[in-house]
Amino acid sequence: MAIFEIDKGKAKRVRLSDFKLEKDLQRLIEDNLETIFNCRFIATEFSTGNIHSGRIDTLALSEDNNPVIIEYKKVASSDLINQSLYYLHWIKDHKGDFQIAANKALGRNIDIDWSGIRVICLAPEYKKYDLHAVQVMGANIELWQYKTYENGILNIEEVYKRTAISTPSNQETNDFNGKNPVMVEAGRKAALTRKTASYTIEEHFEGLSDDIKELFESIRDYIIDLDGSIEEAPKKKYVAYKTSQNFACLQASKNRIIIYLKLNPNQINPIPKQGRDVREVGHFGTGDFELTIKDLKDLEETKYLINEAYKNIGG
Repeated sequence: MAIFEIDKGKAKRVRLSDFKLEKDLQRLIEDNLETIFNCRFIATEFSTGNIHSGRIDTLALSEDNNPVIIEYKKVASSDLINQSLYYLHWIKDHKGDFQIAANKALGRNIDIDWSGIRVICLAPEYKKYDLHAVQVMGANIELWQYKTYENGILNIEEVYKRTAISTPSNQETNDFNGKNPVMVEAGRKAALTRKTASYTIEEHFEGLSDDIKELFESIRDYIIDLDGSIEEAPKKKYVAYKTSQNFACLQASKNRIIIYLKLNPNQINPIPKQGRDVREVGHFGTGDFELTIKDLKDLEETKYLINEAYKNIGG
C-alpha cells in the first residue's frame, strides 16, 4: 500500500521505515496497548516457568476480560505462529497463573472470561504457508501486519482472524435415548456452555417477544452492513460488535434493546432522548454512551450515533 503526504496540493510518496530492534516494536505496542488493541497491560516477557522455559512477549486483558497473548517479529518467521500456539495451550492449562498476574497488575479481583483467548501475532509480513497453517490449525490466532513510515506513521492491518467455535458431535445431538429431545438439547447446550464458556446469539433471543426479536435483527443488520469486516461476538450478558475493538454492545430485554457505544458523551450535542452518559453507571458491555431502543423509530433517530461509534475506532 502506497502512502502519500499531501502538501499544497502536491503528493509526495512516504518511504517505508523499520524498527531497529524487535523490542522497539514491542515497547511501542505495550505503551499504546489501549489505543491500538483496546487491551489492558498485564506483563511483559512473562515467564512460563522452568518446565516450559518460555516467555510470553506481552500479556494483556481485552475489553471483554478475555486473556490476550501478543507475540512480535521484526521479520517474517513461521516461529511466530509456533510460539503463539505453544503459549495458547500453556495459558489454557495455567489459568490460575494468569488470574494472579491480572489481579496483581490491575489491582483488583478480575472476573476473567475464558470463552475466548486472543492470540495476536504482529509481523511485517506473512508467507502463504503461515496463512495456510493457521487455517488448518483452527486455533483462535489473529495475524496482524504492520508497516512503519519515515514520517512516523504506523499502519496495522489484520490479515487473518478465526474465532474457534466448539460444536457437538452428531452422536451427542441425535442420541436422545427415548428422552424429550427438547430437554436433551437444552441440557446439551447448557453443558457445552459450562465446558467451553462459549455463547451463541440464539441464547440472547430466549424469552424475547417477536417484536423485540425483529428489532434486535434490524439493529444487527444495520451494524453488520456498515463494514464486511465487523465481527459479531456473543458474550454472556451482551453481544459485542467489533473490528479491532468493540464499538457497540447490545443487551436485550423484554421490552427494549440497550446499546452501549464507544463514544464520548461530552462530544454529543444534543444528547437524544434515547441516550444517556453511563461513565459513572455500572453496566455490562463496553462503551460510555447508552442508547435505549424500543422501536424502529428510535433506531432510525439514533443510527447516526452507531455510525459515529464505528468511525470513532477507525473503521
